[in-house]
Amino acid sequence: MFINAIEINSKFTRPIHTITKQYSSNDVIPGAATLFFINDEGYALTCKHVIELLAQSEPINKNYEAFKTEKNKLPKNGKLKRNIKALKLKYKISDNSTVQLKNTFIDCVDTMTNLKWFVHPDYDLAIIKFEGFKKLNCTDFAVFKKDSAKIKQGKFLCRLGYPFPEFTNFDYDKQNDDIIWTKTGVNGSPRFPIEGMVTRFLVNNGKPFGIELSTPGLRGQSGGPLFDSEGVVCGMQSRTKHLHLGFDIENEEILSKGKKKKVNNYSFIHLGECINVDVIKDFLKQHNVSFDEK
Repeated sequence: MFINAIEINSKFTRPIHTITKQYSSNDVIPGAATLFFINDEGYALTCKHVIELLAQSEPINKNYEAFKTEKNKLPKNGKLKRNIKALKLKYKISDNSTVQLKNTFIDCVDTMTNLKWFVHPDYDLAIIKFEGFKKLNCTDFAVFKKDSAKIKQGKFLCRLGYPFPEFTNFDYDKQNDDIIWTKTGVNGSPRFPIEGMVTRFLVNNGKPFGIELSTPGLRGQSGGPLFDSEGVVCGMQSRTKHLHLGFDIENEEILSKGKKKKVNNYSFIHLGECINVDVIKDFLKQHNVSFDEK
């Protein structure tokens, strides 16, 4: 049903890769998000919460660099542990704090001098503008649904993104206490589509702003396009909510691997929420960003 539509949308949908490290661990944690391109001027869309994560990276990294600089100057004597503890308080670092956060945009542009963004004041939506590139690694762009009234309850739609970060081109530099991107390892992650039926519409002050689907949007698909069977974009994946179904099981005795066990189970339904195409188009018009519709 969505074979051709997925091929169409994959031409302008790209992953954002992130790596993070907590203070108490040398493990590098990979993560991902999604964006999709609107036009050949370097404009793309993603979620506001993705932009907020990107915006955190510079202050987080600068804070840790300053911490490391002071830490390296501490005298190696009996007061070292106490001094490090005081330094952690100064820089607001705990053992579970994220102290490093780095991002990279995959297959978007050849190079860039700046990245601008505009976040929606009310909804989980943001415009990205790549600047200073010579080549945009994209020649096809999103085409938006012209008449959103045709998106009705019961219609099947599909989302596309990069929810499973299988890239491995990163490492921990122990000598410099730094997480780094490397030229070795896998530098990509497979795209992943997931379909869902339109269940309800999300409304704010009497105006629809979102589309609810019967299946969850997966972590990493945030910012990816929501499209119909023709590949026309109807919205953007934003978040997943979890509704308690009430079919709870408590201290239920079951037979598992030949042994009796008592189990608990609290059931939820996981529903994807997407930003409505009309909200997206209005926001693009507000910032004079050109786009196509059908």
